[in-house]
Amino acid sequence: MANIKSAKKRIKVTETKTLRNRMIKSALKTVIKKFETAVSTNSVEEAKTAFTSVVKSLDKAASSGVVHKNMAARKKSRLAAKLNAMA
Repeated sequence: MANIKSAKKRIKVTETKTLRNRMIKSALKTVIKKFETAVSTNSVEEAKTAFTSVVKSLDKAASSGVVHKNMAARKKSRLAAKLNAMA
């Protein structure tokens, strides 16, 4: 356990940020899963709306530094390819 006041504060701040990042990642996985189920059931309109929410969520996560920007771009590209394969 830390003895210095600033180190104690850093521990609290890190815990808070970790919790927030975990929340964002979990929500991102949920949105991606919804898109995947829409693709597997071949519902094009549902997949399109889910894709827009996935892109928005990925962009937000990448801009806040929760996920790497290249990872977000790669995910968007692969999901767009799945969406285009449906049509």
